[in-house]
Amino acid sequence: MFGLCNVLINLRKISHIVFLGFLIVLLVISSCNNHSDNESKNILADTLVYLNHSDSAKYVGINTCKQCHQNIYNSFIKTGMGQSFGEATELKSKAIFSNSKLYDSFNHFNYTANFLNKTLYITEYRLKKFDTTFCRREKVDFIVGSGQHTNSHIQSTNGYMTQMPMTFYTQKQKWDLPPGFEDGINTRFNRKIGLECMSCHNAYPNFVVGSENKYTTIPTGIDCERCHGPGSIHVSQKQSGQIVDTSKYIDYSIVNPAKLGIEEQFDVCQRCHLQGNAILKQGKSFLDFKPGKKLNEYISIFLPKYSNSDKDFIMASHADRLKQSACFIKSLPKEKSKQLKPYKEALTCITCHNPHISVKETNKNVFNDACKNCHYKNETDEKEIIEKHAVSKLKKIENCVSCHMPLSGSIDIPHVTVHDHYIRKPITKKEENKIKAFLGLFSINEKNPSTLVKAKAYLNQFEKFDAKPFYLDSAEKLISNCNTETCLALKIQLFFIKQNFKTVISLIESQTCSPQVHALFMEKSLDNNDAWTCYRIGESYANFGMNDQALIWLKKAIDLAPFNLEFRNKVASAYMALKNNKEAEKQWEFILTENPKFVLAYTNLAYLKLQEGQNQEAFRLLSNGQKLDPDNESLLLNLATYYLIQKNKKEAISILQNILKINPKNTKAKNGLLQIN
Repeated sequence: MFGLCNVLINLRKISHIVFLGFLIVLLVISSCNNHSDNESKNILADTLVYLNHSDSAKYVGINTCKQCHQNIYNSFIKTGMGQSFGEATELKSKAIFSNSKLYDSFNHFNYTANFLNKTLYITEYRLKKFDTTFCRREKVDFIVGSGQHTNSHIQSTNGYMTQMPMTFYTQKQKWDLPPGFEDGINTRFNRKIGLECMSCHNAYPNFVVGSENKYTTIPTGIDCERCHGPGSIHVSQKQSGQIVDTSKYIDYSIVNPAKLGIEEQFDVCQRCHLQGNAILKQGKSFLDFKPGKKLNEYISIFLPKYSNSDKDFIMASHADRLKQSACFIKSLPKEKSKQLKPYKEALTCITCHNPHISVKETNKNVFNDACKNCHYKNETDEKEIIEKHAVSKLKKIENCVSCHMPLSGSIDIPHVTVHDHYIRKPITKKEENKIKAFLGLFSINEKNPSTLVKAKAYLNQFEKFDAKPFYLDSAEKLISNCNTETCLALKIQLFFIKQNFKTVISLIESQTCSPQVHALFMEKSLDNNDAWTCYRIGESYANFGMNDQALIWLKKAIDLAPFNLEFRNKVASAYMALKNNKEAEKQWEFILTENPKFVLAYTNLAYLKLQEGQNQEAFRLLSNGQKLDPDNESLLLNLATYYLIQKNKKEAISILQNILKINPKNTKAKNGLLQIN
């Protein structure tokens, strides 16, 4: 029996799926003859792996699943997950459009949203008194969010996905800027929707490798396989008649999260309900994790921790908060080995939530009953609890959640209230007012992350979330004595962030004794890590005017990430610095073909045309760019140059003065005005 199991594990390496399925059937039959049901389950759990963990397993899509699971499909499609992403139709939208006006007081843009001939548009405009001085209308392609909390809006430009500058907050019935667009950081129509975002808010898309945010196809909603894993082997087995009695045995052709151990079950939910500073492990991507595997083998998720901050939490922190609760901790089996197997007594996400049924359609007693299973062991317990809560006139506690998991605002999403999943006694005002102290950056799904993973986390925290110098100091300390290729890449990132370009150059040139120097950082990947390293090296050379060396490394960057348009823009600039206008123009034309809303390509190509004396073509390009971004300082400087060439000083002065209103510190605009005067 155990010999057969070992053969099965070894055979998995050669991925003979049909043969493996046959062995599974043999094993189940054998276990029926030789072991009790409980023994069979333990043997299976201990010695087999899920067949859909194989690289040969493919995703089949929700419409394939519903052919056999129609009833589950009918209820799941109404859940928040099932409604997480969809085309921008009137049916999908939960917004109210009668009062959709919004004003960004920092950047002085007005916004409005409306359906026109069943197509949703967001309009950005400026008013001077009662005159419209700028107007840009963009079509909405997708709505992200089920509408339980928000509807945000996504635009696709030739597959390049970006978030748009309006969100409808359904609980407050209010339009406002999206999270992260506030306080003067309005990225307008340019925030990239990368794989990290898309892979949690949706089923897995077809992502274009070598891009940051380009997709060939986009699903509409989180689907069955996000929790159960890819379904091709499962479908194949059932179609061939290989049926497993799941009342007695585990069907290893696909993952059933209810049959997983406690931590693996949590990991299914934590993949998306554990938000933070997500650091991919070496060689992994946001598409690699499969249910039933350990999340920390793929991603380590970090958060800054503070003392006296128990009441503060981010929106998608349900799993982390629940695991801090005494209710969860006390529900765990005392023997660690038992946590590796399904354990019904443990408090997990599915104790209260049926993923196939919408929270809105779940009877409130389900949540109370989950509490009573532990706290109402007998009538005496019930009486004591009622008296303790000073509601002795009631026969039962009506709503445990309202006090012990109160509705609260998250610290990262405005206008939204969610139940805090940290189950505990209500916090007193005295506890709320305690002074907070920073404790450090900690992984919340991995006890002992490696030194390199921690260093990446500190760099990522600085770049993406909170630009505090001590994060860089911590990263530098962690990697200072490391000399591997990965450490070299992290050092380059560190000193590039610090704008210490001389050190970046010295780091790479110290490698020249090795004949493999130009083979460094040449791995094409979904996260473009090596491409970013090449870009940082190239930009460091460019900052010292070493354009030949800059071009070598920047070309490496676009070889690895051909659809990162920022990289291509830098390559074009390097060509132009080397007076190779023809190659520069090719790069900018490529960018505008790929994404005609890339403003810097209009700006820089127009500059090239001005140098070549093609003034009207330059003006056309600048006009197109200005329709997209009226505040782009580089574009406006080039436009002022055009008017000076046309001997229209009045218009040039007006533009330079406008630049200084946008940015009073723009030295080029100041110098331009001085020269004209």
